[in-house]
Amino acid sequence: MAKFLNTSATNYYLEELIKVTKERLIIISPFLKFNDRMKELLSDKDRMKIDVRIVYGKSELAPQEMNWLRSLEFVRTGFCQNLHAKCYLNERAAIITSMNLYDFSQINNNEMGILVVRESDPDLYRDTYEEAQRLIRISEQVRLAAEKVEETKQEEEPADEKTFDKLSTSKLAKKLGMRTGALVDQLLAKRYLEKEDDKMKLAEAGRKAGGEFRSSPQFGPYFIWPKDMKL
Repeated sequence: MAKFLNTSATNYYLEELIKVTKERLIIISPFLKFNDRMKELLSDKDRMKIDVRIVYGKSELAPQEMNWLRSLEFVRTGFCQNLHAKCYLNERAAIITSMNLYDFSQINNNEMGILVVRESDPDLYRDTYEEAQRLIRISEQVRLAAEKVEETKQEEEPADEKTFDKLSTSKLAKKLGMRTGALVDQLLAKRYLEKEDDKMKLAEAGRKAGGEFRSSPQFGPYFIWPKDMKL
C-alpha cells in the first residue's frame, strides 16, 4: 500500500531512496538546482557507477550546475518540454510528490507525496516506472548540447569581451587535458575560486593569478584565465 508523505517525510524518504540505490536512479523534476547535500548524494552514486537519469523541464540551467553535471560520468540529463511531473524512483521504490528537486531540504515548504514500494504495490510501481521511461524517451539529451555551447563560447562572445591571451575555464581544461569539473575543483582547492550560496566567485588569489570574471547576455557569467596558467 502506498504511504502518504508530508514535507519532512518527503525529504527523508527521497534522501534514503537515493542512498540505497544499487542499480538505477531516475529523477524527474521541472526545476533543476542542486544544494550541497544533493550534490554529495549524486556524486556518491556516480563514484559507484550507478546509472542516473535526470529529466527536467525548465531551460534556465546555471553554468555552475551545467559544469557540475558534466563532471559526472554516469549521470545523463534530458530536457522535456512542458514537464510538470515530480517523481523520483530507483529499482525498489518510487516517490510521486509536489516537491521539486529545487526544494529538497526546504522544510519550510508545504509538500505532499506518496511512497510506492515495488514489493507491496507492483502494479502501481510498474505504471510509475513505465511513465518515467516514456518521459526519458521523449526528452532531448542535453549533455552534448551543453558541451557544444562550451566549445563555441569563446568564438561567440561579444568582440569587446574577447581576451586572446586568456581562456575560459572549459577551454583551459581542454588545453590541460582534463575535465572542466576537475579543473574547477583544483581552482577551488587553490582558492582561486570560492563558493558563495552555491555560486562561484573569483577570489583574490584568482585575480592575482590573472583570472577575470566575465558575463555575456547569451552565456551568463564565466571566468577567463591566462592560457599558460600552471596549477
